[in-house]
Amino acid sequence: METRLLARRRRAGTAVAALLAADALLHAAWATGLTWPAGDATALSYAVLNADVPFTPRVLLPLCAVLTTAAAGVYAHAHELGSPAARRGARLVTAAVATGLTVRATVGVGWALGVGVDTDSAFYRLNLLLYTPMCVGFGYAAARLAAAGRGVPLPGPWRRVRADRG
Repeated sequence: METRLLARRRRAGTAVAALLAADALLHAAWATGLTWPAGDATALSYAVLNADVPFTPRVLLPLCAVLTTAAAGVYAHAHELGSPAARRGARLVTAAVATGLTVRATVGVGWALGVGVDTDSAFYRLNLLLYTPMCVGFGYAAARLAAAGRGVPLPGPWRRVRADRG
């Protein structure tokens, strides 16, 4: 039973890390001048952020670095990699990711209700169908992973894993 639960935790961590890594790659591609899936940088900015923000390397590359670091931290936490100090750091990174995704999900719910957003915009549709649901699901997974740190009771089926370890 314990092995199955640990495998589930590792899969969840790998999924969250993969999402963050994919987002980092997308930001890196945009830093090269690519505007996919939009026709130009302004349309991309409005579709992704609902505002006219520069999609330049100076803005995108630091975001790429943060997302890559977050992906590595979540993966390391889920797979219990590194020294005890590194594992504590990875758990903190995972908690930060969970917090960020939860905040984005909460704001996204407001936008889904039409607060501060044009309901006829591409951003509104993307937020409703993609951004907010992903933040809710992956934020929940990251929060569960972060709670898997030492001395923190786990929600749901992971509770037994930590109890069996002593």
